Amino acid sequence: MNTRHNTIHIPVGDRSIAGTLVGPNTVVPGVMLVHGWDGSQEQYLARAHEIAALGCICLTFDLRGHAKDNSHRDTVTREDNLADMLAAYDVLVGHPSVDNSAVFVAGSSYGGYLAAVLTELRPVRWLGLRAPAMYKDEDWMVPKRQLNREELAAYRSTVITPQENRALAAAAKFKGDVLLVESEHDATIPHPVIENYLNAFKGAHSMTYRVIKDADHSLSQKAWAQSYTTVLVKWVCEMVQGAKEEAEARRNAEKKPAVAKTVAPQKALTNDKAVATEDI
Repeated sequence: MNTRHNTIHIPVGDRSIAGTLVGPNTVVPGVMLVHGWDGSQEQYLARAHEIAALGCICLTFDLRGHAKDNSHRDTVTREDNLADMLAAYDVLVGHPSVDNSAVFVAGSSYGGYLAAVLTELRPVRWLGLRAPAMYKDEDWMVPKRQLNREELAAYRSTVITPQENRALAAAAKFKGDVLLVESEHDATIPHPVIENYLNAFKGAHSMTYRVIKDADHSLSQKAWAQSYTTVLVKWVCEMVQGAKEEAEARRNAEKKPAVAKTVAPQKALTNDKAVATEDI
C-alpha cells in the first residue's frame, strides 16, 4: 500500500514537539454540516454518520451563541458566526485524510445563508442548502437577535438580485454542484427567497431542487426530517460516486500509452513527385 506523511507539531504545555503523521496515500471528501439559528450540531449528527458511511469525513459544530454558548446569543453577529464557519472549514481541510479539492458544505436556514457566503471565501465543490435564509447586507454587523422581524419578513418577500445581497452574489459566482431544498409550507423562508437563490445559481455546474411536501420550516415532524435526510444522503452519494468515477477515468487516461501515428509509404506519381499520406 502506498503511504504518505505530514509533519506536525504536538503541543506540550507551553511548547511543542515535532512529529510525523504517516498514513495511507488515499484522501476522501470532507463534509461540513451547519445548523440554523436556535439549532445545534445535534440536529446533524445522525446525518453525519450516514454520510461518513459513504466514505467521507464529516464535521459538525455549534455556532457561537448556541448550545453551551447560549449566553452570547443576544450579541452574536453574522460576522462572528461566519468566522466560526471559516475556522471549522480550516480544521476540516487540515485533516490529513481530507481531499481539500472535494469539500461539501451543507447548511440549514441561517446556516445555509452563511454557507453560501462561505463559498466566496473558501473552495467548495458541493453546496447543500435547506431553506436558506436571507438578510440585508447593511445589517451584517447587527446582532442577529436585534434584527427587525417585520422588516426582515417584508424583505424576504421581494425580488432580490446578486448585486443587492452578499449571499446571492456568492451564489452567482459559484461553479460547483448545488442541492437546494425547500419546505412546501415554510412560513419563515417563503418561496420568493428560494426563487432568488435559484436565479442566482445560474453558473452552477448542476442544480438539484427538491421540495419536501407539506413540511414546515423546522421539519417538526419526523417524516419531514427523514425526507430531508434521504434527499441529502442520496445526493451526497451521487456526487461522491461521480467524483470517484472522474478520478478513475483520469488515472486510466494517464496510464494509457500514447498511440503512435503511422505514415504510409510515399507513392510515386507519373510526374516523379511524391505525396505522403497519414492515418488520421
